[in-house]
Amino acid sequence: MKLFDVYPLFDVNIVKGQGCQVWDDRGQAYLDLYGGHAVISIGHAHPHYVRKISEQVGRLGFYSNSVVNSLQVELAGRLGKACGYDDYRLFLINSGAEANENALKLASFHNGRRKVVAFGKAFHGRTSAAVRVTDNPKIVAPVNEGLEVCFLPLNDLEAVRKTLAAQDVCAVIIEGIQGVGGVRLPDDEFLRGLRQSCSETGTVLILDEIQSGYGRSGRFFAHQYSGIRPDLITVAKGIGNGFPMAGLLISPAFEAVYGQLGTTFGGNHLACTAALAVLDVIEQEHLIENAASVGQMLMEACREMPRIKEVRGRGLMIGLEFDEPVKQLRQQLLYQEHVFTGVSGTQVLRLLPPLCLSPQQAESFIVKLKKLLS
Repeated sequence: MKLFDVYPLFDVNIVKGQGCQVWDDRGQAYLDLYGGHAVISIGHAHPHYVRKISEQVGRLGFYSNSVVNSLQVELAGRLGKACGYDDYRLFLINSGAEANENALKLASFHNGRRKVVAFGKAFHGRTSAAVRVTDNPKIVAPVNEGLEVCFLPLNDLEAVRKTLAAQDVCAVIIEGIQGVGGVRLPDDEFLRGLRQSCSETGTVLILDEIQSGYGRSGRFFAHQYSGIRPDLITVAKGIGNGFPMAGLLISPAFEAVYGQLGTTFGGNHLACTAALAVLDVIEQEHLIENAASVGQMLMEACREMPRIKEVRGRGLMIGLEFDEPVKQLRQQLLYQEHVFTGVSGTQVLRLLPPLCLSPQQAESFIVKLKKLLS
């Protein structure tokens, strides 16, 4: 049997990682400024993370969600305090797309509506409903007649108000910072107006913080720069530092009903152990503060470079937009300078390094990028 060929692959076989570095099977070291689509939050193979996972494997990896799992209870308490949403409740699943799928389902249960507002260039996942609210022509949406989706321009508050005025919209779903859409930020004032319009029309506000959350923006969640509180928040990627896990944070306005949501593997013992270890390291090593300061340093340096049209982002979620395609530049960074980066579309280079990126590592990248752009 061969693999189903749906991903273009670089000819690099990564076999080891430590912190913000990875190594291929020939012993070549690379600086990782992509972290597997923002998945690696505390760094590769962090010793505390490895120890906690290893200890849990020796005890129990998984058992059914039909019994009490004290690790889930501990995680909910720790996460609530860490992110400032103590009064919300937590539903654990396996992936970001699944988190958004459950958020849309819960919103529809809540107000009985079926129309959803999303925003241009949004990406919310590849499951049935999640892909329907994704604005990307390269991603094929399955037939789903039960969901009506309206895409609006990002930061156009008047368009949102007009659409919500009919009071037939179930939910508005928006990324804290658009990732695949080119690291585009919703304005803080726009988010505040969005929150107000949703409250006035009985519309559920869903914040997709799957890529922009967990400290990546320099706050725990990117939307916290605006001071709003969404009804539902979806998290994944950095929550488990590479262990498949996701969560849905649910406001007190929602009533839990048996059988309403379900999962087989969500919140299993190994996943919860990984998530607790991530919170330990984020807190003990002040990684959110590090993301803010090192990210600011990177963005300021990139704004001084030739050929870069615009620098966008917050913390360690950065987009560098060029007037030309970046495919060759990305390959030069990888094969000549041994730096992994990401891309959005054809003209935006994306930086999503582990939150432990040091100033020295950031400076190393700056030197290499300057050399290629000069």
